[in-house]
Amino acid sequence: MNHRERFIATMHYQPRDRAPLYDFNFWDETIPLWQQQGLPKTVTQRNAREYFGLDSSLGGGEPPYWGAGWNPDLCPRFARQKLTDNGDEYTELDGDGVIVRRQHSSVSIPMHIGHTLIDRESWRKHYLPKLNPSTPERKPNEWEQCVQAWTNPQRDHPVFISGGSLFGRLRDWMGMENIALVVYDDPVWFEEMIETRLNLTLATLEKVFATGARFEACGLWEDMAYNAGPLLAPEHFKRYLVPGYRRISELCRRNGCDVIWVDCDGKIDDLMPLWLDAGINCMFPLEIGTWGADAVKYRKQYGKELLIMGGFDKHILARTQKEIAAEIHRLAPLVDEGGFIPFADHRVPPDVPLANYVFYCETARQVWGKNVNLEPRDAKL
Repeated sequence: MNHRERFIATMHYQPRDRAPLYDFNFWDETIPLWQQQGLPKTVTQRNAREYFGLDSSLGGGEPPYWGAGWNPDLCPRFARQKLTDNGDEYTELDGDGVIVRRQHSSVSIPMHIGHTLIDRESWRKHYLPKLNPSTPERKPNEWEQCVQAWTNPQRDHPVFISGGSLFGRLRDWMGMENIALVVYDDPVWFEEMIETRLNLTLATLEKVFATGARFEACGLWEDMAYNAGPLLAPEHFKRYLVPGYRRISELCRRNGCDVIWVDCDGKIDDLMPLWLDAGINCMFPLEIGTWGADAVKYRKQYGKELLIMGGFDKHILARTQKEIAAEIHRLAPLVDEGGFIPFADHRVPPDVPLANYVFYCETARQVWGKNVNLEPRDAKL
């Protein structure tokens, strides 16, 4: 089977030669540290999947044209501008219009210290013009090659399109405290912002589907939960977001795309049934966390209606190889059942030894991949 046939069969519980073998890429510090441990200098985040013998890297190293490449976000983004620089620590206006504090020595998530989006006036002045669906720059640069890939029924790989974000990007632009207050202080404006984001997503999808494109999956990004639960109360989620999600999922299904995932970290237990009700049928990357999420448990709870991607606790990769092997084997029956594509539940952090990750990939190729039709490991990189 080729990559496309294998993905379709897996996500529809059909017979296949083996499970897809993906990863979710790496922290920026991980590859340089691994190079100190013997990884060839030519291996990067973009080509690491080839070195480790995986099918695709969904965090930014996927092969060409696996992603549709259409921009459903700010267009153009804000121009980055460094505001202060005090040695290792500096502040800047980033592409989202957020003032952040960063460190030259670290690439961890920066601290928000100010926002351009603070009220209705700043929304209409600085953000609405950047959310125009008709902005030509939303199209991929290689438009003709993309359309050819999207519409080719004989392609050997899946193609995924972005379903945008209704809440997560707004949270990024405003900050968590501000958007939490807007829900109560000005719900009409909150609903207006959600509707604007929804209309942009729908217009984007409609333009792409109009080319005759057919996609294997549509992926939304939200990141709207933390270690104790969702960042938006389920009653507000149901009122403001579920109708929009349903319109997105219905549009996708009308155009032959029936695998629709949401990328959301954190404890999503309270949101999963609401996403499923809205037609979002795949959880990605199913972060395990301190709350103990478990793909096996969720399959028992929701049955085959729930598709899962991710679900391998990345922290195990920093432990012993015996523990890594045990978790690979524990998940194997669910992998064999289908509807589940396992990989580390977020980007692999730098505390994972290179030898452990090589062991993880080789064991996954044997247990999940059955040593069947595997991508070769490119040790020449």
